[in-house]
Amino acid sequence: MALIVHKYGGTSMGSTDRIKNVARRVAKWHAAGHQMVVVPSAMSGETNRLIALAKEIQAQPDPRELDAIACTGEQVSVGLLAMALKALGLDAVSYAGWQVPIRTDSAFTKARIESIDDVRVRADLDAGRVVIITGFQGMDPNGNVTTLGRGGSDTSAVAVAAAMKAQECLIYTDVDGVYTTDPRIVEDARRLKVVSFEEMLEMASLGSKVLQIRSVEFAGKYRVPTRVLSSLTDPMISLDEEMISGTLITFEEDENMEQAVVSGIAFNRDEAKVTVRGVPDRPGIAYSILGKIADANIDVDMIIQNQGSDGTTDFSFTVHRNELQKTLDVLNTQVKPAVNAREVTGDANVCKVSIVGIGMRSHVGIASQMFKTLSEEGINIQMISTSEIKVSVIIEDKYMELAVRALHRAFGLEKAA
Repeated sequence: MALIVHKYGGTSMGSTDRIKNVARRVAKWHAAGHQMVVVPSAMSGETNRLIALAKEIQAQPDPRELDAIACTGEQVSVGLLAMALKALGLDAVSYAGWQVPIRTDSAFTKARIESIDDVRVRADLDAGRVVIITGFQGMDPNGNVTTLGRGGSDTSAVAVAAAMKAQECLIYTDVDGVYTTDPRIVEDARRLKVVSFEEMLEMASLGSKVLQIRSVEFAGKYRVPTRVLSSLTDPMISLDEEMISGTLITFEEDENMEQAVVSGIAFNRDEAKVTVRGVPDRPGIAYSILGKIADANIDVDMIIQNQGSDGTTDFSFTVHRNELQKTLDVLNTQVKPAVNAREVTGDANVCKVSIVGIGMRSHVGIASQMFKTLSEEGINIQMISTSEIKVSVIIEDKYMELAVRALHRAFGLEKAA
């Protein structure tokens, strides 16, 4: 008997019929002798609806109260799934994150998990029950409900699997695995049977929507075997057939994996570029700018400081598009007068496109091939960032799909004919 964690996304929980299918799938795994913990998301579109309601009342919703509202979607999901399992004759129990409890810090709307108390859950499992825990949420040291940010149910599921030393965490979504790129952009994108943890971490950080980056970080830190599967297949297919249908995130590199120089093309539409022009070219200027941004709890991605001339330089970085105005406000009120900058500008019409692959470690010329491909399509590169296994560029967002298709073709990632 193994302990298995299932996570189901919003599409998987999108209707009562789909919830019943989830229940049948969970019941199948339980009948095979496994202890089952299930972490579902809110029903598709529900979190957006709740946030929109909050914004009708308050244009910039209070973060604590927004968490109190947003967390209710998952509470509906766990109750409905518990009922569906009971209707199949299984003993099931649902818990909100604070009941487990899943303890987090107090960063409302993007809290981080600090610990999970599994005593109550293990007692239920030992009694033969299926345990269903809300994703996306926890409780801070003051007893407040917190949420983990969009996609946080993935993080909840992997964290629960790590805390309970589960044999595997299965992430069920509306796609049947991790692809070389989004099949909605490139029709002949290919499903990867295996992807390395490092590649998955880069893909998640670069905009791939299959898994939230913090869930991949948890999986890597605690070495939780994780698999991405489709919940839209027949719930009664055999376990063996089900397990080979998705993508396994592995911690071991093998010879076959090294043959793929580039494993995937990731992209992110949610980027905005900020430039602070005419700042003094002196030690400490980066901290003077980014320190205030960090104090405002704004995440920064790519950073470029230009070569200085006449004692000044330009400093550019990217943030999430939703935080562009907040970033500009901080820069104009706190940074610009403090460092005597000439100008602060923002551009929301950009996107990030990246190539990822562990094979890049042992191959030269990959970045130049990427730049050549984009040049041949008439696409100008605004910013560049590299690591051992990825190259990212910022380009105009109107060229995003063209860039993804061109790079996918250039690196031979299409399905075999």
